[in-house]
Amino acid sequence: MDNFISRHISQLVKREEPLYRWLMPMETVVLAYAVCTTLLLLLRWDSFAAPWQMLLMRAQLAVATALLWALYRWHSCRLGIIARIVLQMVWLSKWYPETYDFNLLLPNLDHVFAAAEQNIFGCQPALLFAEKISSPVFSELMHLGYSSYFALILVVCLYYFFFRYQRLQTVAFTITASFFAFYVIFILVPVAGPQYYYLAAGVDNIVQGVFPNVGTWFHNHTEPLALPGWSDGIFYKTVIAAHTAGERPTAAFPSSHVGITVVLLWQAWYSRSRWLFWAILPFSLLLFLSTVYIQAHYAIDALAGLFVGTLFFFTFAGIAKKMELR
Repeated sequence: MDNFISRHISQLVKREEPLYRWLMPMETVVLAYAVCTTLLLLLRWDSFAAPWQMLLMRAQLAVATALLWALYRWHSCRLGIIARIVLQMVWLSKWYPETYDFNLLLPNLDHVFAAAEQNIFGCQPALLFAEKISSPVFSELMHLGYSSYFALILVVCLYYFFFRYQRLQTVAFTITASFFAFYVIFILVPVAGPQYYYLAAGVDNIVQGVFPNVGTWFHNHTEPLALPGWSDGIFYKTVIAAHTAGERPTAAFPSSHVGITVVLLWQAWYSRSRWLFWAILPFSLLLFLSTVYIQAHYAIDALAGLFVGTLFFFTFAGIAKKMELR
């Protein structure tokens, strides 16, 4: 183990032939998204609550990206590649809340999705799931699954870094492109999800199968229903903290939690390491269920996430193959 660690530490700073002269493919994806959303921001400037702050965020990312690029050009090594990947992955948490600001430009569609949910299942699974299975143990399993989301991304990326470094660029590109493809959908299909819509519409209406159009409610309200489950649980509190930090009434359809996890499962399956796949599979299954259990998504959001995640994986992995990413 000591030799394994020391070998990889030495490889981190060892000068190598630069992989890319300019931007890495994942950085190009981020740039394309940034340019498109900036144009929309400028065109609809008065429609946003804090447009200058949104521009500042883009400027900060541009400076950070340029700085890491310059350092990498000065000394091309694996540490520079990892730093550039980590920056863009971490910055996803800043891009996500913005989908709320952009999708306010379009009419909310929760009443359509809640009605479709009722027609398909004859009920609202997100309303009944936690109520029907309310034990503290099951609650903690659900919240463990939901809170394992970023850990799953980290585990898959670390595996490729340590054991299949030659494929790391493909993995980083596929995950990042999938995230931004989801963000585009979230902007164009404004659905807040059960935890927000049920409160806005009134739980009594939902129980009776009435799904009103809440109009511009989410322009001035971002408060959700109380999170279901065992409130004294460690993982329950972890999910609460995450929601408090960055959750908004946005990004419900399709579920990116489910979709990105599906992308990770496919990455694990094609990693030639069955232990990686079987290690993350139980947490992935818990996460799929938990999106409905905690009322973050309608059941149709989760089901769509399974399909869209698979579609994105094969689409972007295919693009990466044609680009011959290293």
